Amino acid sequence: MNLKRYFIIIVLAVFTVSCGSKKKVVTKRDRSKPESQVVMEDTSRKEMDSGRAREERPANFSGSVEDYIRYFAPIAQEEMALYKIPASITLAQGILESGAGKGELSRRANNHFGIKCHDWNGPRVYHDDDARGECFRKYKDPKYSFRDHSLFLSERRRYAFLFDLDKDDYKGWAKGLRKAGYATDRRYPDKLIGLIERYELYRYDTNVSDRPSSGYTYSSKKDADTHVVQKGDTLYSIAKRYNTSVEQIKEHNDLSSNTIEIGQLLYIISEY
Repeated sequence: MNLKRYFIIIVLAVFTVSCGSKKKVVTKRDRSKPESQVVMEDTSRKEMDSGRAREERPANFSGSVEDYIRYFAPIAQEEMALYKIPASITLAQGILESGAGKGELSRRANNHFGIKCHDWNGPRVYHDDDARGECFRKYKDPKYSFRDHSLFLSERRRYAFLFDLDKDDYKGWAKGLRKAGYATDRRYPDKLIGLIERYELYRYDTNVSDRPSSGYTYSSKKDADTHVVQKGDTLYSIAKRYNTSVEQIKEHNDLSSNTIEIGQLLYIISEY
């Protein structure tokens, strides 16, 4: 009996030691990489995520009003050269209606002028405005919002009288927009004029020729059509439809590749 009991004790002791050894193997820290390297990898991953967020954020117009003006003034001047709308008015409206690019509609949809869907076939977002869940146009790039703003004013008869004003008559334009029903706010003209004079936006109405200085090579809206990219469109199919060439479309719209997106607004001149 004593021998048998001794043998059992020996077996139990060996089993206990074996279990303790396995436990060490399981819980042992993996030191194949130094702790400092692990921390660096985690930090690097956080920095990459932060950098990705910065890239996705619209950096050019999420800062001050001055930043907004610096970025969009050339676009407003291009529009003035094409459509005779004072650049000061376009900039003031953009600042006021988009919150200098920080408003929800401008961030979600690149829509800087609060243009609603109407006959729009492109992408859209829904936003509470005069009523709940109203439909607004969504653009690939804010510059297409500026172009749509120009088209909106120049193609509607009720704004026609504004184009008879002197090109530097921003006060006449501000008051005329309210008179034509662009805004219901009685102080809308005063707000525009206040922005124009505070930031000296009238400077951008001078030295604007009748022909854009870059990007667009056409001289008048009457020379061109507009096309909103639909599902299945390619530059080739659009060029064929309008009797022009892919290269002409790219040149007129400042495209560096053949990539286009649904809802993108293209300005097209027929070459034939």
